[in-house]
Amino acid sequence: MKKVIYLLLVLLLFSVAVIAQRKPNVLFISSDDLNNDLGCYGHPLVKSPNIDRLAKRGVKFDRAYNQFPLCSPSRSSMMTGLRPDTTKVYDLQKHFRETLPDVVTMAQLFQKNGYVAARVGKIYHYGNPGQIGTDGLDDAPSWDVRVNPRGVDKDEEKVLTNLTPKRGLGASLSFYASPAPDEEHTDGKVALETIKLLEQNKDKPFFIAAGFYRPHCPYIAPKKYFDLYPLEKIKAAEDVPGERERLLPAALQSQDWHFGVDELGQRQSIQAYYASISFMDAQVGKLLDALDRLGLTENTIVVFWSDHGYLLGQHGQWMKQSLFEGSARTPMIFAGPGVTAKGKASGRTVEALDFYPTLADLCGLRGAPTNLAGKSLRPLLTSPNAKWDKPAITQQRRGNAQNGFFMGYSVRNERYRYTEWDEGRKGVELYDYQVDPNELKNFANDPKYMKIVAQMKALLLAERAK
Repeated sequence: MKKVIYLLLVLLLFSVAVIAQRKPNVLFISSDDLNNDLGCYGHPLVKSPNIDRLAKRGVKFDRAYNQFPLCSPSRSSMMTGLRPDTTKVYDLQKHFRETLPDVVTMAQLFQKNGYVAARVGKIYHYGNPGQIGTDGLDDAPSWDVRVNPRGVDKDEEKVLTNLTPKRGLGASLSFYASPAPDEEHTDGKVALETIKLLEQNKDKPFFIAAGFYRPHCPYIAPKKYFDLYPLEKIKAAEDVPGERERLLPAALQSQDWHFGVDELGQRQSIQAYYASISFMDAQVGKLLDALDRLGLTENTIVVFWSDHGYLLGQHGQWMKQSLFEGSARTPMIFAGPGVTAKGKASGRTVEALDFYPTLADLCGLRGAPTNLAGKSLRPLLTSPNAKWDKPAITQQRRGNAQNGFFMGYSVRNERYRYTEWDEGRKGVELYDYQVDPNELKNFANDPKYMKIVAQMKALLLAERAK
């Protein structure tokens, strides 16, 4: 009898192990300050063959938006599944656990469901480049393993070209075509360390997050990636006559048009940004190759995302922290188990908040928080044009501690973007992307759009009230 019980126990444990093996793995790939300038999103110059091949075997979202176009607020919302007005993270200093000490992050939910949760590089906020090689503003309870690579790019900061020396290096137009090979750079080390974790955990269910630093400034990448973009092929964003006078002051992250950088400097900065994208893309390719080599591809959900978009001179602006499309929009790709619409694009409006409920759904996780603000994208991963009625909300804070802060809130559906600054006291914007894809005309005061303004205002209020 004891032998029978023993055998039954062994069989039970074996069955549990087999079931555990069947859990889908997750490789969560994050980029820093990446807009949608990728081949798979139709960019005519940028070479991103590895992200493109991920898109070919998954679903690419053409209208994906972040919650707050600044690193820490955006990443905090994505990992907690809660809006910035819930986390209260509006800057680069505050940690979400100051407001929500007991919140269960996405990585923690995977831990609670028997997964190994590991991070390499930047997933929560790190000051980039200042805190490279440190934990930064990380969340220790989220991870079983944390790895903080530091590469040669940190040492090359002293020899780079900085076109905006009065700005901090992490908010500068600065670049360097490095002689060092990929694997000596921080992002090269992120790829290598992530591959080690894949190898070490290939027989366990895992949630492994690889956080790349590029193309965040300073734009440092190996020279061969700069060579992909001859300067004569790079064009600066066109300055539209009268645009500076037309735009609301609150809508601008900087009143200093192009940071005072001339056209040549703008083209050099764009060249370096594109080089940084292609360098980062090559590291993504190494991760995809490792999944293939280890036989993990078929059972691993791979997602690719950036914390927010990035303006490259449009509206006279550079970088993030605005509610224009180029800043609020991000790349978002899902591939792997549960993603049956391979090589398809979805035009539905989705948010970074949707990552948490989607991955919990695809992996069958138990105990997900009931207050998640996002929605599972599973229907769109099987039918990209399925009925979907969820808009995207992005917000951005303006002002300062001395004179007071105020918020801008923007709601985006598949055609329009409606934005209120300081509850409308500092202006309102309405853009119609069907007739004006470059946001050159604000229709908020156009009599023909009064009904649309009222509808979008009501939609924004309804979404904020949830």
